[in-house]
Amino acid sequence: MGSFSNLARRALETETPVMVQIQALFRSVKDAKSLAQGVVYWQPPKQALDKAKELVWDPRVSRYGADEGIPELREALIEKLSRENKLYKSSVMVTAGANQAFVNLVLALCDAGDSVVMFAPYYFNAYMSFQMTGVTNILVGPGDPGTLYPDADWLEKTLKETKPPPKVVTVVNPGNPSGTYIPEALLKRISDICGDAGSWLIVDNTYEYFMYDGRKHTCVEGNHVVNIFSFSKAYGMMGWRVGYIAYPSEAKGLGAQLLKIQDNIPICASIISQHLALCSLEVGREWVTEQVEDLVKNRTLLLEALSPLGEDAVKGGEGAIYLWAKLPVQHQNDFEVVHWLARRHKVVVIPGSACGCPGHLRISFGGLPEAETAAAGERLRKGLEELVKDGMVQ
Repeated sequence: MGSFSNLARRALETETPVMVQIQALFRSVKDAKSLAQGVVYWQPPKQALDKAKELVWDPRVSRYGADEGIPELREALIEKLSRENKLYKSSVMVTAGANQAFVNLVLALCDAGDSVVMFAPYYFNAYMSFQMTGVTNILVGPGDPGTLYPDADWLEKTLKETKPPPKVVTVVNPGNPSGTYIPEALLKRISDICGDAGSWLIVDNTYEYFMYDGRKHTCVEGNHVVNIFSFSKAYGMMGWRVGYIAYPSEAKGLGAQLLKIQDNIPICASIISQHLALCSLEVGREWVTEQVEDLVKNRTLLLEALSPLGEDAVKGGEGAIYLWAKLPVQHQNDFEVVHWLARRHKVVVIPGSACGCPGHLRISFGGLPEAETAAAGERLRKGLEELVKDGMVQ
């Protein structure tokens, strides 16, 4: 006992969380600045926090609630889905964040040995969720080299040729880590391909409000489509852990299976967090829009910081809070570059290898206010200038 031979292979063979590694690196470097984790710098709306403070003494928040979420929040979410997302035939389950929503769905939809589809660059936590549940046949499709959009032709061919067809296809829109937005027509085509093949489509809409340059977010709906949403980024509720699943009401048996899983993981999302989410919803998306508008300045600062890599090296910034940068060909070991940037230039980013694309970096422009972003960006610019000119000088 006490040796690796007595631990579950599905856990041992799951990737080590890249954010755990990067957080340890960040803590090890004095006065470092982080452009790594996908967070925002703002807190929830003040009026929502004030209401949550009043509720602390309400005995209901210390008890279990309905597994699928408190009724008043679920009712508000169903109304929001109809009004904003044009999802009219969806039921709701409230979860402890979008990551837990995704795990719930993998457990409900997939068996060990099933095949699934993701597109590179992919969201590392989704990849790990498949691994740790025994879904190891992960087919990673290409993104368009110019846009990073999922290759729908590849998907159609793969779903037709794979027998049985992959159980699940998943995308994040707008993208994490890519920062690109899948246009409505392409998303609809992906949905149709999945429906024709008998595959589920999971769309993670965590960054639905993070759209730039006049772009508008849209969703798709169908009996094979499940949508995930989150309060974490939009309302600055990362630590409060509230997300939700919008699943097709007419998908027979899905709700019952989700309840089994929910009851054995969190039972229910934190009750006070759900009330904070409800109060934030009542404040409205206009509050979120005001916060997101300020991120355009951060995006500009970091695009300038990445300019030493060359004009065509940087993608993203269409949505979400990410830029995606290609490293010089002589520096494809992105983990090594990330550690060098942290140690020598005191700025931390995410290696693209964690997202299935070695030789790239993910840079977040959401986690710091403008002045701190400017300071972090200056460090990154100097580091990349040195990398391109002289290599990883020690």
